[in-house]
Amino acid sequence: MTLLIPFAGLEPAPWKNGAGSTTEIAIAPVGASLDKFDWRISLATIAANGPFSVFPGVDRTLALVDGAGALLDIGDEGRFILSEEDPIVEFAGESPVTATLTLGATTDFNVMTQRDICHHRLGRRVLSGTSEFAPRGDVTILFLAEGDTLAVCSDSERIGLVRYDAVVFDTDTVWTLEAGQATVFVVDIFFNPA
Repeated sequence: MTLLIPFAGLEPAPWKNGAGSTTEIAIAPVGASLDKFDWRISLATIAANGPFSVFPGVDRTLALVDGAGALLDIGDEGRFILSEEDPIVEFAGESPVTATLTLGATTDFNVMTQRDICHHRLGRRVLSGTSEFAPRGDVTILFLAEGDTLAVCSDSERIGLVRYDAVVFDTDTVWTLEAGQATVFVVDIFFNPA
């Protein structure tokens, strides 16, 4: 089943440390808490320097959506610059991470998967005109990161998105994407063999 998630209907929640806020886009199972989920996708605003929450056993991917970015000090892995030139970073949720903003607040797309249950891949795609799209994961989510509108079409459905909307796809269908100019993030989630 294909599900449109309009961003306008979602509510942001403040971080515990007050350094930003997060808007949950999708979580599985539905209604799961931050302490017990299989996977979670959100949009976060980092408004001040400070540490990230720790999520043991979780693999995370962060992608810059808006703003100049941040310096991320990630445990023993070193310092990473999340910027327009290098907009995606992956790290383990148990790693201590401290963010230092470079030029003001940033908005970031955040994917988290419990590594003993599933794993994910995040891709960034720039669209212009019409292109074909075939979901590859057990669950596939498309997020409109940049651009005013995007139409997602199949033989039986036409879904209109505006910026920050997301679609959870029926993975058995090949889709057509139509946009004047847009950037999308595609998240493929794969469940581990039983």
